[in-house]
Amino acid sequence: MNHHEQKRIVIVGAGIVGASLAYHLARKGAQVTVVEAGAIASGVTGRSFAWINTSAMSPDPIAQLRGAAIDAYRHLETQLPGLKIQWTGALSYGLDAGEAMPPGTVLVDRFRIARLEPHLRNPPSQAAYAPRQGALDAVVATQALIAGAREHGATILTQTPVLALAVEGARVTGIETGSGTIDADTVVLAAGTGIGRLTDKLHVSLPIVSSPAVFMRYTSRPGLVRTIISSAAMEVRQGADGTLFAAEDFLDDTVGNQPLAMALRTAGAIGNELDGAGEIKPAWACVGLRPMPADGIPIIGYLPAVAGLYVCTMHPGVTLAAIAGRLASEEIMDGERSAALGPCGPERFLASPAT
Repeated sequence: MNHHEQKRIVIVGAGIVGASLAYHLARKGAQVTVVEAGAIASGVTGRSFAWINTSAMSPDPIAQLRGAAIDAYRHLETQLPGLKIQWTGALSYGLDAGEAMPPGTVLVDRFRIARLEPHLRNPPSQAAYAPRQGALDAVVATQALIAGAREHGATILTQTPVLALAVEGARVTGIETGSGTIDADTVVLAAGTGIGRLTDKLHVSLPIVSSPAVFMRYTSRPGLVRTIISSAAMEVRQGADGTLFAAEDFLDDTVGNQPLAMALRTAGAIGNELDGAGEIKPAWACVGLRPMPADGIPIIGYLPAVAGLYVCTMHPGVTLAAIAGRLASEEIMDGERSAALGPCGPERFLASPAT
């Protein structure tokens, strides 16, 4: 453990991003308190496809950050026994031809595709295969990170809504809860779409919108899907216990596009694509509200308008949680900006100080 002067850090939000921050900060010797309005991973983290990938449209301002994401998770696996990741690789085909292939991705022919996914009815002639990519159970991973933070002295307060930020002059000094004030040297907002409710009270507006997607789980026999398949017809992967995971874009609120209706429709699409998928049954479907900065780039850093307040929110949160948590913790503890986090600074939205 690095020996720093102990700092009091309050993290608002116990999703996977907040949990990663808590773990890395506690390991560095900070006095960490995590405050969560609900339960651990009860927000969008528990409603995530949880694909760890490096895919991005070109050009990618956070290529350095995204490129370090997989190695950061592999390093965490050596530290946290409860963190289990399925490094199955990912198979993509039939998508936007203009999308750049991530580093480490290779083109494979129909024969190789059939070996990777033997249950595909009609393997395409060519696909992109990323052997280093994987997926995880986001709730279990968050719990593992929280457990690791606790082992290093962190305090975790669930079912504790944050009512407001405590402010003295131009500095945030803690948070206000129903049980009283919790003092802090730095408050870190990792509450996703809930961040705006707190920063707006400081007359600081960050453009974080809710980006909805539909996430589905199915009961299925194990071994049906061996990689992560991303195609024009489906985005699907399978857990170690046989649970099948799928994701679709949210369309609208009409009856035909409600989560259960989409789950049934998606089951049909999967059945058309995969031999042996006819018996899959929807077990769970919901809409997840992903926090999406207006320009698509994570918001990670201190707010210039008020001292003592750090923001950490992004999409994809699961993919970037491990590396963002490590780099942000270094910045908070050491006071030095990471080059990889350079494009993520909140100041890009705050050209002039708030009044």
